[in-house]
Amino acid sequence: MEEPIPKDVALQLCEEIRAENARKKFGSGKMMCWGCIKATKENVEGRCVFSNELNRGCYQVNNRYDKKYRKRT
Repeated sequence: MEEPIPKDVALQLCEEIRAENARKKFGSGKMMCWGCIKATKENVEGRCVFSNELNRGCYQVNNRYDKKYRKRT
């Protein structure tokens, strides 16, 4: 089972990824961030990452969290 991502960590990772994607010319991650922000109109609570009760609604945030914070078993 996937562990929940703490809300503050999820938001921090979301902002980092969004900033990185903003510097790219093209990419699926950039388009995903653009669509998320466009749809939520800057409403932080409405972002894709928070669409799941575990704060795992964004694959980019999930991957970054798992690489940086997940405990290895």
